[in-house]
Amino acid sequence: MNFQKLQAEPSPTWEEYPPAGTALGAFCDPGETTFRLWAPTADRVTLRLYRDGSRGEPYSTLPLERGRRGLWTRVCPGDLDGVYYDYAVTVDGVSRDTTDPCARACGRNGLRSMAVNLRRTDPEGWGEDAPPPRPPEDIIYELHVRDFSWAESGGFFTDFRGKYLAFTHTGTTLYGEGQYPTGIDYLKRLGITHVQLMPVFDFDQVDEGGDPTEYNWGYNPVHYNVPEGSYATDPDRGAVRIRELKALVQALHRNGLRVVMDVVYNHTSHRDSCLERTVPGYYYRTNPDGSWSDGSACGNDIASEREMCRRYIVESVLYWAEEYHMDGFRFDLMGLLDTKTMEAVRAALDDRWGRGEKLVYGEPWGAGASNLAEGSLPADTAHLSGMDLEIGAFCDATRDTVKGSALALGSVGFVNGGTGLESEALRCAAGWCRPGQRFSAAAPSQVITYLSAHDNQTLWDKLVYTLDPKRRYDRMDPKLLRVNRLAAAMLFTCQGRLFLLAGEEFARTKQGLDNTYNASPELNQIDWARAWQNRGLVDYYRGLIALRKQLPGLCDKTAAAKDRIRGEHIYNEQCVSFRVDNRPSERWQELLIVWNAGDSPAALDIAPGEWQVLASGRNSFLWQKARRLKRPEVGPVSALVLGRQSAEQ
Repeated sequence: MNFQKLQAEPSPTWEEYPPAGTALGAFCDPGETTFRLWAPTADRVTLRLYRDGSRGEPYSTLPLERGRRGLWTRVCPGDLDGVYYDYAVTVDGVSRDTTDPCARACGRNGLRSMAVNLRRTDPEGWGEDAPPPRPPEDIIYELHVRDFSWAESGGFFTDFRGKYLAFTHTGTTLYGEGQYPTGIDYLKRLGITHVQLMPVFDFDQVDEGGDPTEYNWGYNPVHYNVPEGSYATDPDRGAVRIRELKALVQALHRNGLRVVMDVVYNHTSHRDSCLERTVPGYYYRTNPDGSWSDGSACGNDIASEREMCRRYIVESVLYWAEEYHMDGFRFDLMGLLDTKTMEAVRAALDDRWGRGEKLVYGEPWGAGASNLAEGSLPADTAHLSGMDLEIGAFCDATRDTVKGSALALGSVGFVNGGTGLESEALRCAAGWCRPGQRFSAAAPSQVITYLSAHDNQTLWDKLVYTLDPKRRYDRMDPKLLRVNRLAAAMLFTCQGRLFLLAGEEFARTKQGLDNTYNASPELNQIDWARAWQNRGLVDYYRGLIALRKQLPGLCDKTAAAKDRIRGEHIYNEQCVSFRVDNRPSERWQELLIVWNAGDSPAALDIAPGEWQVLASGRNSFLWQKARRLKRPEVGPVSALVLGRQSAEQ
């Protein structure tokens, strides 16, 4: 097969494409089980059946029959639910053993695929499971399954620590002593709307049945449609991980939280993957000299622009949304995927669940250049504004303006000593949705406004690194806490969808390390004792979250939302303000928001008395009993959110 031609043509006419909607994988029915594989270049495909997921020889070896358009099929008598299998795929006389790229279950460490009757994996009540109603604002909380419940201070059942099932354990408190809520009760109290799970598909570099202290973020995919087994109570039984991940989603839904899945379709853990072994040379990009394209910095780039690769990604996303009830998808290194693929994902989700019901957003960059086929466009920052308005991207412009570049540890931003950033800070308010700016979005729906994520330093560590010469990450310095509150106030008063790293609200620290993907779980864990220690900061975030949901002028995601931001004003170096048309709010039709990063109070050019104080640098719950502004000034290293009943015409 001429794959050089495929490299030059993003969507060539090729007779080997099966009809759209053709189901690939293993499917169990009461009287038979069907195995279907797409391997257009294969000379022969052999199915091997096993009774164990990692050990022993096959108990049956059966040839698949070649059909039209590259499809190979075998119908076996009986319901083979729980039977493990793999393939021997022979191409040009070379036979390669491989798992099924479309497998929906597998054994320990993904060594063998497993046929599964998915209805037998449903937890009780799964048929009635549904997400909570869409909230007025999307506030996304990035969380790693193991981090969530690893710390002993969380008070989780011992057998559930680091597992999916920890999310089903309600009523947990600090050390189990009833003093302070942890776990899912903590998340509810905080007020977030979405939990973004770091990768929960089957990934490499952790022994699923090995030492439980082995740790990895999971950005190294092996099987895209199978849950990771190291988070399951039994990784040897392929159905257990499926049932327990569903139970996690069900528990979050029951507690009023939606679930976003972090997906990594831009590369695989290694080049010698089940995709490559099944159709050698098709699923990956190569350079003109034949070498592998490596914009992911992981050794390979998925060729999303090719027809069957695009289908594979779209159908995988639909599978997770349908079978696991996922409410959104965060795309790792989205800038390595092509715009048509991202548009196809968005359209498929909208067709099935309604316009924008499922969130779609990602990182609008790659780790390097990738050799996309000619005519394809990368889904990166440069092409964001031309994509569907319901495809979002992380706004590094706001992140870096507020606290300094994430890629330069010592750089500073507006809140931690940066100068000359006043105009940039004001651009953050409208989510960079105005033309001619370094981050260009067409509407706030395309903007993920954030300050920190799993990559790079936590917000607290960045502040300590730049403001404390002694780098004391465990010391709760009052000045740094004020700076943290100012950064949080800026985050929650910008347009866009809001995102925060789990623990950002209690000054989460990783002791200054900026890449802890394979560090110890003790370093990465959610420190529930620290959440209690910094409960004042937690409460500040809680108040901002609750206030944000009442401010339609900031929650507006339409292309016209940028026009709600007006009256931008620079008072002096490190102090800015802007007004927000907050209609149709009945309480505050207009807002005045002030950010002061200076060490001195700043006088405001407004008349006292007509404005109510909704939040200050100390208290974000003032809106509960809003009182008139008595003194027109903002304190040092502080934010001020004011509202008034009538809007200025």
